[in-house]
Amino acid sequence: MKEFVHLPVMLDEVLSIMDPAAGHRYVDGTVGGGGHSAEILRRIRPHGWLLGCDHDAAALAAAHDHLKAIADCFELRQGSFAEVLRDEPTGSMDGALVDLGVSSHQIDTPERGFSFQSDGPLDMRMDPRQGATAADLLATLDEQELASIFWRLGGERHSRKIARAICEVRVNRPFSRTVQLAELIARVAPNPRQKIHPATRVFQALRMAVNREVENIEAGLSQLWRILRRGGKLAVITFHSVEVQLVRRFYQPLEKAYIVDGPVDRPEFRREAPSRLRRVTRRAVVPGEAECRRNPRARSAQLRVFEKLETAMDMVQDTAKT
Repeated sequence: MKEFVHLPVMLDEVLSIMDPAAGHRYVDGTVGGGGHSAEILRRIRPHGWLLGCDHDAAALAAAHDHLKAIADCFELRQGSFAEVLRDEPTGSMDGALVDLGVSSHQIDTPERGFSFQSDGPLDMRMDPRQGATAADLLATLDEQELASIFWRLGGERHSRKIARAICEVRVNRPFSRTVQLAELIARVAPNPRQKIHPATRVFQALRMAVNREVENIEAGLSQLWRILRRGGKLAVITFHSVEVQLVRRFYQPLEKAYIVDGPVDRPEFRREAPSRLRRVTRRAVVPGEAECRRNPRARSAQLRVFEKLETAMDMVQDTAKT
């Protein structure tokens, strides 16, 4: 297996906006090989604290070696940040970062099955200890379920046609290899006018389904927000439209100057209340051309940063203290 290499996306922008300082406490929800975390650790040592989470044992091993060379004031835990952070105290962190992209190491390691650029098993699990593989989903889900995954998680326009072809072929030849699936998709739904490979969106959708990324992102963002102190900042890096929509779904209710007493946001159910979130970056920050030349996979990245504001409950508690 290749050495774990992690190129942190928009590192300078993250550090500039987040401004980690000595003594601060930070959490990196997707530590990867430790690229972002290493620079945060340099700034918060020796009395700060960094907690890093990741599904991938190989990533954690690489991150440990990387961070250990800088300082000892960190802890790494294996698992999704949605799970790992459940027991962390509310309001205990000064800053949080989550990079929702797949690492270059995962893409470039054929035996992980994330990419069709090289042949490998259809695995796609970020944590090989857990759950069904992509091959398992292709073998067991029916045509409608597969089409739904391809459309919802990949935005694949030919989702039904591809799902139908998979179900027809798997009767005689189950799908087990990445190139096998990619070649079928290229035959069934070629897209010569587009720059991306015809299988790109299906592979994205399968990866997200295998790793339950929608559920983990939704729950994880809530956990990160909970453990941030008032005035703390949350940085989120996304790479495609599904992730962007999940982030918007997270921050938009917190940004509103009211809360809703009921299941539906209608004027008659609204109650005036201070906003609980401020968008530090009014528009998504994107990588510069120099970074995109160094790391072409950064081209689709977008950075959004949010500040946790004083809440109505905070003000009640402060009034009680005085």
